[in-house]
Amino acid sequence: MTHAEQRLWLIQQLIREDPEYQGLSIPQDPRQQKDLLRALMNVRPPLPVSPDFLQTQDVYLSEENKQAGITALANLSPLPVDGRLYLWQGDMTTLQVDAIVNPANSALLGCFRPLHNCADNIIHSKSGVQLRLRCHEIMEAQGHEEPTGQAKITPGYNLPCKYVLHTVGPIVEGPLTQEHERLLASCYRSCLELADQNQLKSVAFCCISTGVFMFPNERAAEIAVETVRTYYEETDSPIKTVFNVYKDLDWAIYQKLLRPDAYTPRQLVNQ
Repeated sequence: MTHAEQRLWLIQQLIREDPEYQGLSIPQDPRQQKDLLRALMNVRPPLPVSPDFLQTQDVYLSEENKQAGITALANLSPLPVDGRLYLWQGDMTTLQVDAIVNPANSALLGCFRPLHNCADNIIHSKSGVQLRLRCHEIMEAQGHEEPTGQAKITPGYNLPCKYVLHTVGPIVEGPLTQEHERLLASCYRSCLELADQNQLKSVAFCCISTGVFMFPNERAAEIAVETVRTYYEETDSPIKTVFNVYKDLDWAIYQKLLRPDAYTPRQLVNQ
């Protein structure tokens, strides 16, 4: 099958899975087809899937991700303040590192909202349906929702990264509290510890909790940098950390924090 034929076949298979979708028309426009495929994957529950579907999906997504462009860590320059630290602006799902961090929700199954522009949705969309299946296995074995501030590891499947670290950040409703700050620091710490336990050499963090979870961007960045720096000081870990930002606002905040003359350590609460 050609790439376009693979996309149509995958859409048809997903439509056949659910009687609710019978009669759904498939648009002719490739962009609309891509959106439909992603939307169908977004809402698909963690049910068994055929080997034929996975094989075709993997070939299709690998090509899609390749076309989106891949940025290797080797092509990035470390920061002068510490050779283990990197700052990069762009789509985290295009980074070729050992692991990227997914800001998950407590169900840990990915975002079910069709075409939602959150990192959780995009990561699951580009990884493939097996990521939700693996997360479902983890949560079934755990028997309860994922606590805030902890982390789980899964393969990256069709992403350029080898693994995905899933962590649930604090939701800020009302004034920012010390507990919010402690939990956010725990997200970063838990991911680094899990990465070291699995002998990963590099990990890319997004701006955890600063989107729909409403954590103030500047304080979140301060906690992220403080936590990573403190982890390095306490463990002498060789792991390379990429602070991945998407918005210009966060780029400016991290630039200020990571200049050698701008970093002033602050004591984290209850670290």
